Amino acid sequence: MSCSAIFILDLKGNVIMSRNYRGDVELSLIEKFMPLLVEKEDEGKASPILQNGEVSYIYIKHMNIFIVSLSKKNANAALILSFLYKCVNVFVSYFKDLEEESVRDNFVVIYELLDEMMDFGYPQTTEPKILQEYITQETHQLEIAPRPPMAVTNAVSWRSEGLKYRKNEVFLDVIESVNILANANGTVLRSEIVGSIQMRVILSGMPELRLGLNDKVLFQTVGRTRGKAVELEDVKFHQCVRLSRFENDRTISFIPPDGEFELMSYRLSATIKPLIWVEVSSEKHAHSRVEYVVKAKSQFKRQSIANHVEVMIPVPSDADSPKFKTTVGSVRYAPEHSSFIWTIRSFPGGREYLMRAHFSLPSISSDETQAKIPVSIRFEIPYFTTSGLQVRYLKIIEKSGYQALPWVRYVTQNGDYQIRT
Repeated sequence: MSCSAIFILDLKGNVIMSRNYRGDVELSLIEKFMPLLVEKEDEGKASPILQNGEVSYIYIKHMNIFIVSLSKKNANAALILSFLYKCVNVFVSYFKDLEEESVRDNFVVIYELLDEMMDFGYPQTTEPKILQEYITQETHQLEIAPRPPMAVTNAVSWRSEGLKYRKNEVFLDVIESVNILANANGTVLRSEIVGSIQMRVILSGMPELRLGLNDKVLFQTVGRTRGKAVELEDVKFHQCVRLSRFENDRTISFIPPDGEFELMSYRLSATIKPLIWVEVSSEKHAHSRVEYVVKAKSQFKRQSIANHVEVMIPVPSDADSPKFKTTVGSVRYAPEHSSFIWTIRSFPGGREYLMRAHFSLPSISSDETQAKIPVSIRFEIPYFTTSGLQVRYLKIIEKSGYQALPWVRYVTQNGDYQIRT
């Protein structure tokens, strides 16, 4: 990785704190960062990586601070960016809000954390729960200096030993977000599924978990032809997953961290039929009123139910005196968004509902043409995955042989879900 130094700056480019890991970076080099950033933004070439001679500036912006890494080596930019985001996660876990004031208030603790998280330019321990075991905000109150937990020197640096629970359970959530852009004719212009597997682990000892999915590559490898398989793209795993096992035989094998974490994320590029389709017809009477008829149709299986459905329909910014009529759900006017929102608490599959809206318009109208804003939809469908991804098995192996209960749940929700009218 070869990260030479980490700097935290305010929005004006003033150094709040710094940590030099290799001793080959002068403080004066960071003074060139802001002018270089402004120059690139003026040219329309903004990038998280800036180059000035032999010095690379790799940075992220969070709230009102910049976290900048400097390197004079041929550094791994993706790894440094990942480390900087890890720094944000760790600092937020300590201070709740990471901004300029919290950095100044917790200068000593941040310095200690940066010392433990990186050594001579190479990342070390980045798990907040492990760091919190021996770096606390009130270290002056400890009578005996705490010993670093075994996890820091173990191969398993994300889990402490000796954990014990009365009831051993594993909760696994497959959460998929559907991104869709469709036109009024029903043609899908853009569609994809972004998914993640979230876990909550309450297990004693150092268990090994093995997760099996209906992965298309795995099915082809073992010669299995029956059953629906899913071809996953852009798969990203938590550091606990043994990548060599996955590459060899597509087995997801890991010793999990304690508590909640994201095991993996994935993406699928596929043409998806809109789960909820909305048609909006409007009739505008100049200098008088505008009327809307909205039809919402659920296009998924009848046994599934979409919860907390919200359909946001844009209206002219000068519309007022709203009147609504619907047989299901409720409607409210949201002037701050220049739209009205139709809320349906429970929307079963294969159903169709109608809603009517009436707005008054001012007698004097503006000559400016307002841009057409698409209808956006929010929803959540439990026990359902759009991609068809399924957990085939979740095995829990621990040397003491205790019994553990695995719980699996599927949820499909909206992502960037829009329909042009």
